[in-house]
Amino acid sequence: MMMVMQPEGLGTREGPFAGGGGGGGEYMEQEEDWDRDLLPDKGKMRFHKIANVNKALDFIASKGVKLVSIGAEEIVDGNLKMTLGMIWTIILRFAIQDISVEETSAKEGLLLWCQRKTAPYRNVNVQNFHTSWKDGLALCALIHRHRPDLIDYAKLRKDDPIGNLNTAFEVAEKYLDIPKMLDAEDIVNTPKPDEKAIMTYVSCFYHAFAGAEQAETAANRICKVLAVNQENEKLMEEYEKLASELLEWIRRTVPWLENRVGEPSMSAMQRKLEDFRDYRRLHKPPRVQEKCQLEINFNTLQTKLRLSHRPAFMPSEGKLVSDIANAWRGLEQVEKGYEDWLLSEIRRLQRLQHLAEKFQQKASLHEAWTRGRHHGACFLSWDHSVALIQALARELPYAAFSMWLSGNKPRRPGSSARVSLEPLGGLEHHCPFCFPGGGRGPWLMLPACCPQSLVTAHEQFKATLPEADRERGAILGIQGEIQKICQTYGLRPSSTNPYIALSPQDINTKWDTVRKLVPSRDQMLQEELTRQQVNERLRRQFAAQANAIGPWIQGKVEEVGRLAAGMAGSLEEQMAGLRQQEQNIINYKSNIDRLEGDHQLLQESLVFDNKHTVYSMEHIRVGWEQLLTSIARTINEVENQVLTRDAKGLSQEQLNEFRASFNHFDRKRNGMMEPDDFRACLISMGYDLGEVEFARIMTMVDPNAAGVVTFQAFIDFMTRETAETDTAEQVVASFKILAGDKNYITAEELRRELPAEQAEYCIRRMAPYKGAGAPAGALDYVAFSSALYGESDL
Repeated sequence: MMMVMQPEGLGTREGPFAGGGGGGGEYMEQEEDWDRDLLPDKGKMRFHKIANVNKALDFIASKGVKLVSIGAEEIVDGNLKMTLGMIWTIILRFAIQDISVEETSAKEGLLLWCQRKTAPYRNVNVQNFHTSWKDGLALCALIHRHRPDLIDYAKLRKDDPIGNLNTAFEVAEKYLDIPKMLDAEDIVNTPKPDEKAIMTYVSCFYHAFAGAEQAETAANRICKVLAVNQENEKLMEEYEKLASELLEWIRRTVPWLENRVGEPSMSAMQRKLEDFRDYRRLHKPPRVQEKCQLEINFNTLQTKLRLSHRPAFMPSEGKLVSDIANAWRGLEQVEKGYEDWLLSEIRRLQRLQHLAEKFQQKASLHEAWTRGRHHGACFLSWDHSVALIQALARELPYAAFSMWLSGNKPRRPGSSARVSLEPLGGLEHHCPFCFPGGGRGPWLMLPACCPQSLVTAHEQFKATLPEADRERGAILGIQGEIQKICQTYGLRPSSTNPYIALSPQDINTKWDTVRKLVPSRDQMLQEELTRQQVNERLRRQFAAQANAIGPWIQGKVEEVGRLAAGMAGSLEEQMAGLRQQEQNIINYKSNIDRLEGDHQLLQESLVFDNKHTVYSMEHIRVGWEQLLTSIARTINEVENQVLTRDAKGLSQEQLNEFRASFNHFDRKRNGMMEPDDFRACLISMGYDLGEVEFARIMTMVDPNAAGVVTFQAFIDFMTRETAETDTAEQVVASFKILAGDKNYITAEELRRELPAEQAEYCIRRMAPYKGAGAPAGALDYVAFSSALYGESDL
């Protein structure tokens, strides 16, 4: 087999081990360390040549190469066997020996590398460094794997080994700077090609592509770091956007809830109540979820930043989690005040409406009386009606009464019958038949409410009707006697009676009116009683559900709290249990919806009190929101623990130990340690803490100065040195590889070595390089890398 060698290349850059972008290995790296003692003698005599060869052999020996039975004389005298042996020893040391794949020997490592690179290719099965390379496909596969642009592997044929080999040799020499060391015919026509020659040639490909693989590794490291940074930036942007939207919604909603300007009618106030109901059922619940998600995103982001050794995220001014919590508390305070005001205002209007109706009825009766007779026989009854009207007028607030009068103005009585609303004294006499609208009038007018006692009173009134009818008959009998006397004595009956303003016809008319009003009142009272019974049924129906839902929610909140404080089993088991709990809670939502429906029926019926339960709809809503937030936070805590465990390689036993220590000093059992408890925990674990050191630690575990230490922050602190993460120095080193060992990098190099998204990300954020000797557009990757880890500003 022919192996092309260049004897003058020994000890120079043109040797076969110098090709392929790094084929010289350590030899090339050490060349600049040669001192003047290695300069060759300039003489041409034999002893000069022997001295020069001895210098080369001494240098080779200084690098750990054992040259057995090889002397300078044999080399100078042209001993081919000794010369070839020395060359192979040098090749093995500087081109092959440094090859290492998974701690194998050099030969095995090179073979394993070839197998992995060529595994996906058809008709290639690399098992050795002789026959596996005869058809040339393995060499072409190596080239195509790293530079698919140089060879169209699909067009190669296994039955054309010489063509395949020559293609590989030509491409390698032209594009990879690997000299043509082998001859295609020798390889094909030799049953077992020379192993050392094949190894030497293949090692050049390893070194040629090692630089590319090193750059690929560096690019992968950079992409990984940038991906983490981009994900964190996305979470930061989402937090800022969500926080801004939530705060803006609160800012718009609070003035609406603070508005206490009433409406002039019950229907208008009921529309306000309906708007408030829509707010509670439609508009606020999504914001509750946003607030919860905001806290979860914030906690997850801080965990990821800590795990990747990035500085803690500090939101914009006014958008801290604590700021949002304060704004939310303010919202709920004005919300509760608004609902209380709404209900109070509706009750007030309901009372005013009832009083106004009573006043109108009394005033109408009085007006009718003033148009009729006003003799002294019924003066006491007239005075009594005036007293009733006066009492109603005093009860009606002036503004509301005036508002009502604007749409319901009664006709003013005549001047001769003007009534003063000044107090007249306690005139309590009541004549059964002196009200023009129908005797015993007050009993026949339906009030706004109808308790059972009023029904009983009405039945008692009906029981007096037979006696009243007998009284009416007696009066009419007297009238009949008068008529008989007049007929007997031929007298002319007088048309008026100076002692009374009522005629028999008036009495009969009024009696007929009473008889008609009594069944009408029966019906009205029954309808009102039915309405009250329906309202009572609604009260009991709401109370039955609320008395079941309230304790269920409270029990679940406590259960989730216990789970968060003392979860057992693996994190995956904990997560599965929490997800099941979450699903159970979600499935329970239909009960809340039914209760909301009953609550709406009560409000539409203007029922605002319920003696059958201590739970209001507001209590249920707040408890439900608290439960949803609690389970979501607990799930997020476990998710962050999974992130920490995976990033730091913690075992379940270690996590259990951390949990036990944390729970012991979590004295309030709320999943958080206060600073004094945290200090006690650290002291118990052997930390020698002074005030300054403890203050430094607190800035690590409580970067937002919330005054508490969560379990996640506790784990992060206890495992802060165990995570295998990239550092700013490693990222700088990776950029240096991509930049060809320069202290700056160009946009062209970034676009060539990195995916488009990451390349543009770097180009947008890298500052111009300010060092000397850099071309226009050079970028400072050192400052950029430091900024990724918070050591400087982007």
